[in-house]
Amino acid sequence: MKPSIYSRITDALDYTGEVLILLAKTVYWCKSAFKNLKPIAKQMLEIGVYTLPITSLILLLTGMVLAFQTGTELAKYHIQHLIGSIVSASMCREMGPVLTGLIVAGRVGASMTAELGTMQVSEEIDALKTLAINPTKYLVMPRFLACIIMLPILVIYSDCVGMAGGFIVARFRLGVDTSTYLDSIKNYLTIKDIYSGLVKAFVFGIVISIVSCHQGFRTRGGAEGVGKSTTASVVISFLLIAVFDYFLTSMFF
Repeated sequence: MKPSIYSRITDALDYTGEVLILLAKTVYWCKSAFKNLKPIAKQMLEIGVYTLPITSLILLLTGMVLAFQTGTELAKYHIQHLIGSIVSASMCREMGPVLTGLIVAGRVGASMTAELGTMQVSEEIDALKTLAINPTKYLVMPRFLACIIMLPILVIYSDCVGMAGGFIVARFRLGVDTSTYLDSIKNYLTIKDIYSGLVKAFVFGIVISIVSCHQGFRTRGGAEGVGKSTTASVVISFLLIAVFDYFLTSMFF
């Protein structure tokens, strides 16, 4: 028997409430961040440094494709000198934060869910509770802080890599001078373009960390349950990134 619309709505509301409660508890335990610098640094390393290779490759190629697609069209009207402004604005506003968020959700978010889900089904989290160790403080808070710190830094890096990819195509395929490309960025890229992308990255960091940890905590059913929770974590994170991206874009622009 398929669940009714009413039960689907109530399940969605229950899920939203659980996520918001976990977020509130995590923010509360951020007060003890300075006493937990080592686990936070470990998570920052996992989220930031270990994600750089795949982020670099994807954003470099994205910048190159973006420059090639727009540059060939601009060349028809002899305004290819504007390619730097288009690539930089696109990377800082949308491509940088969204693609980086998706990469982190797929790589790091899935890892968080699998790790916490395995701990849940093996009753390690229950063991922490019996030792008077708060799971939110011990497991979620370091991942939360690491995500909201490292994702904006990753986005800045991604923006630069994407613009570098655009420069390679503009210079060697479309014949745009280096000074022309850089001047186009300097003249048309605004502070608003940059900080809007960083705000998105901050929000995406909250979404990825809380959704991933929540899915890990609610894992049931052994190895099969871990797989289902990991899949659900990635899907929900992708969906929420798209939703929040729309509303944040509407707010800024």
